[in-house]
Amino acid sequence: MEEKNVCASESVVDGSRDVWSSEPSLASSADHLVVMVNGILGSTADWKYAAEQFVRELPDKVFVHCSERNVSVLTLDGVDVMGERLAQEVLQVIQNKPNMRKISFVAHSVGGLVARYVIGRLYRPPEKGNMEDLCNKESKEGSMGTIGGLEAMNFITVASPHLGSRGNKQVPFLFGVPAFEKLASGVIHLIFRRTGRHLFLTDDDEGKPPLLERMVEDYGDLYFMSALRTFKCRFAYSNVDYDHIVGWRTSSIRRESELANWKDTINEKYPHIVYEEHCKACCDAEQCDITEDNSSDKIEEKLVTGLSRVSWEKVDVSFRNSKYRFAAHSIIQVKDQITHIEGADVIQHMIDHFLV
Repeated sequence: MEEKNVCASESVVDGSRDVWSSEPSLASSADHLVVMVNGILGSTADWKYAAEQFVRELPDKVFVHCSERNVSVLTLDGVDVMGERLAQEVLQVIQNKPNMRKISFVAHSVGGLVARYVIGRLYRPPEKGNMEDLCNKESKEGSMGTIGGLEAMNFITVASPHLGSRGNKQVPFLFGVPAFEKLASGVIHLIFRRTGRHLFLTDDDEGKPPLLERMVEDYGDLYFMSALRTFKCRFAYSNVDYDHIVGWRTSSIRRESELANWKDTINEKYPHIVYEEHCKACCDAEQCDITEDNSSDKIEEKLVTGLSRVSWEKVDVSFRNSKYRFAAHSIIQVKDQITHIEGADVIQHMIDHFLV
């Protein structure tokens, strides 16, 4: 299928969608693989608008792959199971596209957790000759490792529950009522199965810590943090309000006391972006200036601290003036090109700040 300088193909085997420039000379120059990952109960169509915009604006740079290895009810199988499936899919794409030299991930909702699992699986450490230099520069980030043999560039999450969904106000539609949140934690697996257990950190695999807790360090043969550190840039896009599925704190990797004081802006180019913050990497507790926060618990504090050991560009978004503001969780990725098109400025912001 071809539309306005964009070509797209859908696999009859797994339903995945690839998008590239319709100009052969431009498409042949593209060496940057962009993997887009859908959220829970999602599909490859969720990223259709963003994928086409990326190719229109960066036709000679990117080849976009929208995965459908984890769609619909398959997204209930657990972050780890989805991660293993997607890792194999990414390796297959790399094998089929030998001209790819760089890789980036753009992931929505729980897809952000899946993407973090995937890079931990696909991470390849630096050559032995570079290990000494790496150790000397560990606090400065910039590992020489690769993801599936490709240079890691951008890791972008959009309304992703990095701290899980178990804490107070982490799932806004529960209204912050402790009794509702406690009840949800006990029954969520009946609805969202293994993925629900991972989100509420109630999983207990052979006595191991919850998966999200394991994912803030290198654990066994999964190099979660080494992989995250390898990317040149990490972005966390978050809805500050009207996202009734993923709360602002968990998607922006902040403590309650760190949530920004934002106000409506008059930025014509990005009218829905209300706050941007560059958060430097914290290498130890002293640098992170960790204080007791009565609104968080020990596990959540460990997740925040662990993920803060790498730098993040945090971008806060609000659709409070939108007719469809109650669908903010979908608008932020332009899931539907008609009803969610107000999120187009967020996609444009991603493209404008994308390292190629």
